[in-house]
Amino acid sequence: MRVLQQEIAGTSNFFTDNDTLQKVLEMMLDKEFLSYAHRELTDFGELCAGAIDVRAKHTDRQGEPRLQRYNAYGEEVSEIWVNDGYKKTIEETYNTGIVGYVHKDIPQLGHKGNYVYSFAQGYLLSHAEPGFYCPVTLTMATAYLLDHYAEEEVKQRFLPHVCATGDRELYEGATFLTERQGGSDVGANVVEAKLVGNEYRLYGEKYFASNAGMCGVAMVLARIEGAQAGSKGLTLFAVPWRNEDGSANHLRIRRLKDKLGVKAVPSGEVEFDGALAYVVGDQNKGIYYMLEALNLSRICNAVASIGIMRRGFLEAKHYVSNRYAFGKPLTQYPMIQDTLGKYAAKLHVEVATIFDLIQLYDKVTSGQGTEQDTIMNRLYIAIMKKETAEQAVHYASEAIELHGGNGYIEDFVTPRLLRDAQVLTVWEGTANILALELIRLVDKYRAHELFVQEMSERLEVLTDHSLVKIVQEQLTKLSATLQIFSTLDEATKTFEAKDVAKKMAQLYESVVAVEWAQKFGEKYDKLADVYLEQTWSLRTIGAPMKTVQYFAEIV
Repeated sequence: MRVLQQEIAGTSNFFTDNDTLQKVLEMMLDKEFLSYAHRELTDFGELCAGAIDVRAKHTDRQGEPRLQRYNAYGEEVSEIWVNDGYKKTIEETYNTGIVGYVHKDIPQLGHKGNYVYSFAQGYLLSHAEPGFYCPVTLTMATAYLLDHYAEEEVKQRFLPHVCATGDRELYEGATFLTERQGGSDVGANVVEAKLVGNEYRLYGEKYFASNAGMCGVAMVLARIEGAQAGSKGLTLFAVPWRNEDGSANHLRIRRLKDKLGVKAVPSGEVEFDGALAYVVGDQNKGIYYMLEALNLSRICNAVASIGIMRRGFLEAKHYVSNRYAFGKPLTQYPMIQDTLGKYAAKLHVEVATIFDLIQLYDKVTSGQGTEQDTIMNRLYIAIMKKETAEQAVHYASEAIELHGGNGYIEDFVTPRLLRDAQVLTVWEGTANILALELIRLVDKYRAHELFVQEMSERLEVLTDHSLVKIVQEQLTKLSATLQIFSTLDEATKTFEAKDVAKKMAQLYESVVAVEWAQKFGEKYDKLADVYLEQTWSLRTIGAPMKTVQYFAEIV
């Protein structure tokens, strides 16, 4: 047997050999923007596969953030130590405009970027450092809230720093929602905002505050004295982490969480003791603003998931291509070919579908979407965040299994992928929370009917093809299921909702798969064929092994 000596995935660039992502950008960016994006993503893809990846391993194993509560004089400072490599990753990543160019002009183009481009950057980053993509996510959400809802004075104070690309001091962002007594029940939050003179001061505790100590400004939900109970009584505030003299803004970090994975992001318990805070937007709409930011964060979560999936695929493919057993490479065995083939198909379709969603999100957030677009955007985000997070865990585990015993050893990247993937099923809403979002959309907006209509219209424009017929048959079945689901009592809806959400995600992915098959043919036709057969359990025992037949083309 030949033993592989290294974990390198056989690539020095996560972008240049990413056919699906490159075709996404060709479809969604104009010619000038595409040329710019290709140059920039080639450079960033190399950086992510090289230096950022090396630093990520160090941060995870030896250099994770540490809390320094006091200085040498015993004064409370609540500072976070991060290693020098992590600081370099911060600088290099934000300077690409991953956050800033959504909200300000790209100098070389003379206009703003968009979320398609930003999420392409995030996808590449998540191959190497999904833990650091969490602070990037929080900074994106902070920029969104400031840009859309802050009064001009507050916006000008913070947004240029949050969108810094090396042109000024960077303020990373944060969104603090969770309190120990509330958790997902945000309406139970008790952090209080008191008017002192003409300034608001915050008092209370946020129990799970990610990017604590690293953020320059945090977006915090708090209840103004006398406001109504429940979520509608919450106001959104922008809270600078430090005063103008550099001292802590009357807040402290009690401790950092000792997390299973995503070690790069410091998550802590933050206490406010008179922290200066600035109202953002309408005082009565804080929860609605934060839910918009949450939907953005959910897309980031999905992007991190597909980044982990692809890194696992690259590592597994490289390993089994270079590992010999019983006299020949593992890739000559049908069982290995089948596993890799199914992995490749699911990965391709999931990436294509997430960027299909992101293109709609760009349309909605730019004010160009219809009311139906807004509803479908919320629906797609809920079902796809759930699906991608679950698949990231599954395929990170699959990558370990393809490595065998080596896959479980921390010398390889695969254990970190699994640890980092697991949190994605929890952050930004568990499957139960996302299922409740589906129920709300069905009950209030008849979203299930809009979904069937949208999927039917997309299938109707495709040619008469055997793969299209498969999806049409599944849509007919799902339509009947959705009609029954919409009539159930509340308790039964909650029982069925997660399974219904999964079927809707799979149907959405199936439509995207056959669209790509028709548009690009060849490899993408075969990837769609494998995806549909696996997803809808179409293969019977003894039937042709498509993953084996197509292996050379799709893997």
